[in-house]
Amino acid sequence: MGGLYLLDYGAGNVRSLANALNRLEYEFKWVKKPEDILEADKLIFPGVGAFGSAMELLASKNYVEPLKQYIKSGKPYMGICVGLQTLFHGSEENPDVPGLCIIPGTVKLLNKTDKAVPHMGWNEVFCVRRINGVNEDYPQDNHHGIEQGTVYYFVHSYAVPFTDELKEWTLATTQYGKEIFISVIQKDNILCTQFHPEKSGYAGLRVLKSFLQGKGIVNNTSGQFIIKNPEILPRDRFTKRIIACLDVRTNDQGDLVVTKGDQYDVRECNDGSGVSGQVRNLGKPVDLARRYFDEGADEITFLNITSFRNCPLTDLPMLEILKRTSETVFVPLTIGGGIRDVIDPDGKFHSALDVAGEYFRSGADKVSIGSDAVYAVEKYLANDKKLSGNTAIETIARAYGSQAVVISVDPRRVYVDSPANAMGHHVIPTSYPGPKGETWCWYQCTVKGGREGRDIDVHQLVTTCEAMGAGEILLNCMDKDGTNSGYDLELIQDVKKAVNIPVIASSGAGREEHFEKVFVETNVEAALAAGIFHRREVPIQSVKNYLKERNILVRNIVSTL
Repeated sequence: MGGLYLLDYGAGNVRSLANALNRLEYEFKWVKKPEDILEADKLIFPGVGAFGSAMELLASKNYVEPLKQYIKSGKPYMGICVGLQTLFHGSEENPDVPGLCIIPGTVKLLNKTDKAVPHMGWNEVFCVRRINGVNEDYPQDNHHGIEQGTVYYFVHSYAVPFTDELKEWTLATTQYGKEIFISVIQKDNILCTQFHPEKSGYAGLRVLKSFLQGKGIVNNTSGQFIIKNPEILPRDRFTKRIIACLDVRTNDQGDLVVTKGDQYDVRECNDGSGVSGQVRNLGKPVDLARRYFDEGADEITFLNITSFRNCPLTDLPMLEILKRTSETVFVPLTIGGGIRDVIDPDGKFHSALDVAGEYFRSGADKVSIGSDAVYAVEKYLANDKKLSGNTAIETIARAYGSQAVVISVDPRRVYVDSPANAMGHHVIPTSYPGPKGETWCWYQCTVKGGREGRDIDVHQLVTTCEAMGAGEILLNCMDKDGTNSGYDLELIQDVKKAVNIPVIASSGAGREEHFEKVFVETNVEAALAAGIFHRREVPIQSVKNYLKERNILVRNIVSTL
């Protein structure tokens, strides 16, 4: 049989890798049984999720021994993310679960003292190998398509620290905060990346292409290269993400369109009467997503604001949008709306984990949970602050890793004249007084697309969701939505101090300087915008150029293979 095989063990988004191979015009087969592994001439293991879950799923399918045998056979093997980590003896993520034991050492949790964890976003790799006797960098073909100074997409909480013992395995390293870990492993027939090449735009596709073509250093039997130890830089090369958001809903004609609200109202009101008109139609979702990829968006988020009012597993148009988008868009995709336990029209129960799994199989990399997160926190507080283990956040994070779970927060300001009148809620002083001159406020969480307020504040929500296993916060603000007046910096600063996971600033962007301000004053990892990108009022490239001129690191666009 032979040929290229992909190992799908049932966790996370492997559709994106399949689409990347299709884009490179390579035929492949899926591993469906243990014997297929040994039949392969080339094998790619696109690991996604937690170390323990990956190893347990491999064991349940009887893949472990054939996988070890294949790797030791000398045939080309590529592992991605967890596909790299499983080569080691074990991981701090699941200390009782053994790895494949190909490489000595343990995968360790990233240090949280000086940075957000998970490490989520675009970061630079530093190729530590040099041709013996040559000072300058050598061609990227010798680096398996990796180009010095290029950034790639990472999403992980655990990594392999660079050590002298692992020098012979190390092709490249990456610095995050003051910590250096191995980002590319290569020795003999093995090539593994901690980053996701299938999510790293055309730069990542080059790495896949190099592996498939058999380029790059394979061994060092002739002593042709040396290892240059990486140095800790005063500042890492981790870039700020610019995210394009597409609010998708059904219009009055029944078509899925991209729309945009003003303080969450998505209908036109042109005559001044206050009577709502047609749903704003700003374009077709797949076409817009592709446009944003070409323009340099670092991620794309779909928020289905129709909210899957029946059953998301039967929402075939939205699932089709994800599938079609992932065919040509090679950056991370997030989907939000309806991530909850549901009962379909036939009375069959589907857990939130089932719903998330369908999205991942359709091309999503992350799922965004909104209203259900608020309900989960309410139950947590009512249960004496005890985690149940069965919320959507906990079950999805356990199966797919915390990096797959985003909490979408829809808060609104509640002004009070003093903290004593906040009913026990977390308050902050504000420089923007309320209608009666109040100088204190708290942020009330809402559900159902902002239509209903709950007795939960943002501080309670984000800290509890982090404890449940969420990996990122998408921080909206109803008061700022559609105003083009800038992000709510007071809200964002408060949340950034409260959690150790990445935060995405959302709501209010209207000019390039708003992005600079939110990055400089709050140190968030990412900023999201919608309407100004849809209407081309502020192009993505203009934002990035503006930030680069002010020494804020952003990803450069690689426009071709």
